[in-house]
Amino acid sequence: MPSTRTWFITGASRGLGRAFAEAALSAGDRVVAAARDVGPLTGLAEKYPDRLLALPLDVSDRRAVFETVERAAAAFDGLDIVVNNAGGLLYGMVEEATEEQIRDHLDVNFFGAVWVAQAVLPHLRARGSKRLLQVTSMGSGGGMASVGFYAAGKAALDSVSEALAMEVEQFGVKVTIVQMGGYATGLFTSGTTATAPDPAYAGLRTRLEEMWGDDAGPDPSEAAPVLLELAALPDPPRRLILGNRSFDIVLEMDRARAEQYRAWETLSRMAPG
Repeated sequence: MPSTRTWFITGASRGLGRAFAEAALSAGDRVVAAARDVGPLTGLAEKYPDRLLALPLDVSDRRAVFETVERAAAAFDGLDIVVNNAGGLLYGMVEEATEEQIRDHLDVNFFGAVWVAQAVLPHLRARGSKRLLQVTSMGSGGGMASVGFYAAGKAALDSVSEALAMEVEQFGVKVTIVQMGGYATGLFTSGTTATAPDPAYAGLRTRLEEMWGDDAGPDPSEAAPVLLELAALPDPPRRLILGNRSFDIVLEMDRARAEQYRAWETLSRMAPG
């Protein structure tokens, strides 16, 4: 990779995307920061006028994604690292969510990420030895009450990214699924769409709120140095859990699932397939 790299980061105006952009700029790299609202990036653009380009983008608009990626690649003569980070949260029980809410959510969290991947791959493939970092979630391995659609979108992105990694490694493009732990990103506030609560789920809502507590998690800036190190690895992992506590939680979830499979192994093996 060149000493000065060009990053394309979606969802870059706040949270993890903003932290990743700031870290890349501090390292001397160039950044194309894409977000629905680029207003919060004004100060950063003034600080790095020659190395930061802020572009407005709604990733659910496929045509806009392709046009924005072309502008990004032209601005800095190509792309080296793409961080597919834009996303939001649909908070509510499966029964409560409207068709419009579900479709809008997946348009951003799944389809939007696919559009970005499709748009950047010709640029990454043309130069080889590039990185595509697909930001998913530590919870993408299974659903959790009240955030099932968020997990569903991230799980779908996980699966597509596994296939994509196999498809593009022949071109020298390395894909890593970055399974983020819980950080204070504002996802549960400014990034959230909530369903209309059904009283039937009031008790479960209360138990979930008590279980989660008020801890928003560490600042996103604490995750940024790890992402920079990941992007610099000559042979990066296909998957990476990003978060100390999250690592233990994911392993425990995997262990519990394996135990459940074993508990019902006899029933499973009754079928010949």
